[in-house]
Amino acid sequence: MFQHNRLSAEQAAASIKKGVFKPNIYLTNLALAYFQSAAGFISRRLFPVVPVPLSMAYFFEFDKGDLTRLMVAKKPEFGHVTPAVFGKRDHSYKCQVDQIITGIDSISSLDFQRINAPGVIDPRRAKARFVAEQMNLYLDDMWAQKYFNAASWSQVFTGTGTTPTGNQFWFFDNDNCDPVKFFNGLFTLMRQFGLRKPNKLGLGLNAFGALQNNPAILERIKYQGSEANPATVTANVLAQLFGLDEVVVAETVKNEAKIGEEDDLQFICDPNSCLLCFTTNAPAIDEPSAGYTFAWDMLGNGQYMAMQQYLGEPATHTEFVEGLLATDRQICAPDLGIFLQNAVSPDWTPSMT
Repeated sequence: MFQHNRLSAEQAAASIKKGVFKPNIYLTNLALAYFQSAAGFISRRLFPVVPVPLSMAYFFEFDKGDLTRLMVAKKPEFGHVTPAVFGKRDHSYKCQVDQIITGIDSISSLDFQRINAPGVIDPRRAKARFVAEQMNLYLDDMWAQKYFNAASWSQVFTGTGTTPTGNQFWFFDNDNCDPVKFFNGLFTLMRQFGLRKPNKLGLGLNAFGALQNNPAILERIKYQGSEANPATVTANVLAQLFGLDEVVVAETVKNEAKIGEEDDLQFICDPNSCLLCFTTNAPAIDEPSAGYTFAWDMLGNGQYMAMQQYLGEPATHTEFVEGLLATDRQICAPDLGIFLQNAVSPDWTPSMT
């Protein structure tokens, strides 16, 4: 029996030939794992993260009505005007700690160590990435519940297949829909009631697909391509057409089924809806923002998403990977978000040709 804790590739091969060591051999250049693309996670791209030193505290909101009310007046002779009112309100946040733990069997992982298994099948690396993926999914899920819904915003519009009235608009897949014209109208609306021009748009995947095939949009970009590089409607193209800083497509999926049940994969954000908003790119003192995600450094190591590894009880021969995060989501300015629900017709499906 070999006495070395770790075998070289040559030693492992010789050992296998002699019949001394018969591990299950795995490919070292291939593994199948349904980790999702980091670009599809929407929570940290659309709304800014505010690092906070305390788990709970207050912040000020200055009154929009006072800031926009004209209070300059003629000075009366020998007197003065009435002092102007400049009011403020208190907002609070409270970050609560969420946790995930997964285990690594130290005994079963020995085979991987002894044959110098590469990182692709290293149990520790795989479990650490699993924990990180879970925390990102959780952030997106909490973000969607708080922000990606009609109940959170002052202005809500609904798609329709007939002539729009009131707070309605043509379905994005309807030939009558001109999204550029429609969004220009929404910009004017938010500028009037929220005092800012929208700068970001979060799109459900079906809404994005319908915009990619919208005739009015295709007409605007048809001369921008070539035979070698045909014009395509990307998120960046939509941002330029609409005059936005960024368009983010919500692609993350979660499994609604419990362990042992058949998988039930659903989009975290409603694929048929959109959120148009104004948010700052970083925490600001003199700017409003539709919302903020407050993030508390709960371990004092500068990370609001913290991971650590520790040993279980000796007899278990187990290691644990732990993920911690402490966040709170606050809608700070409901008039800086416009929610568009049912943006595509009920029978619309992505083109398969």
